[in-house]
Amino acid sequence: MKKIFVDGSSGTTGLVINERLSNYKNIEILKIDEDKKKDIDEKRRFLNEADLVFLCLPDEASKASVALIENDTTKVIDASTAYRTDKDWAYGIPELSSGHRERIASATRVSNPGCHASAFNLAVYPLIAEGIIGVDHQIMAHGLTGYSGGGKNLISKYEDKSENNPYHKGPRHYALHLAHKHIPEMMTQTGLTNIPIFTPMVGNFYKGLVVGIPLKKSMMKRSLSGQELQQLYADYYKESYFIRSNPYDMEESLFEGTFDVSGSNDTNFSDLFVFSDEKEGSLLILSRLDNLGKGASGSAIQNMDIMLGFEEWTNLI
Repeated sequence: MKKIFVDGSSGTTGLVINERLSNYKNIEILKIDEDKKKDIDEKRRFLNEADLVFLCLPDEASKASVALIENDTTKVIDASTAYRTDKDWAYGIPELSSGHRERIASATRVSNPGCHASAFNLAVYPLIAEGIIGVDHQIMAHGLTGYSGGGKNLISKYEDKSENNPYHKGPRHYALHLAHKHIPEMMTQTGLTNIPIFTPMVGNFYKGLVVGIPLKKSMMKRSLSGQELQQLYADYYKESYFIRSNPYDMEESLFEGTFDVSGSNDTNFSDLFVFSDEKEGSLLILSRLDNLGKGASGSAIQNMDIMLGFEEWTNLI
């Protein structure tokens, strides 16, 4: 029986992780009494008693919790941005390469990826690994996410039923300084040397996320048609249960000519789509996932399954 402790279980990610953990018969969930949650000694005891800890905290609080662990056996999955570029921590997208999965399996410290970064890295990593683009390629990427990605504060603003709530008016660009917090993670994990131009938006829907990456064949190291690019993804991720390279068929992937950002919701799947204008040599990659699933709690549970030697898809399908 493995002992699991969720530090920060009241946030969106922590709540969903706890919900998923309740489906396991071979783990014990450790819970601090409400009146002792701010007791450092009590937290230290739980952190050191657990076989595996999920940290669902702000960056500095995560670092403080890690510092309380005094043994070399407690495994940690951190959901903050604190360690996503730290080479001493395994990066929690096992599908990127066999090396990623092997490192997660043997690690005591795993940094769970960001939602936008997960969609971005799953689309870009194979392009670099297979020599389609170079690490110096200037990538432009556009993101659209549901408001749950902003945590409790943003959720409360969108779910306020007040008349003329400004958050209900339409999608909103943010991170307009072009330095979104996931960019260092995108660069570190893909090896990119040029900073991607990433423009995210948040919309008036609870969850669902897509990152779109346009490419020009004339700027690629190895030019591929849309169908060839879709096949490249299918071949690259053929051993990855949770990554789907959808058929190169525009109409099949669309609803009345539009793309459904919520189509991967309530799953741990990440879906890749390729569209193209072959005459103009233009390609568009759309990488979609549930920002609370494969983009957060689902990914964390998948990493736990790997770290504890369970089947990777346990309680995720």
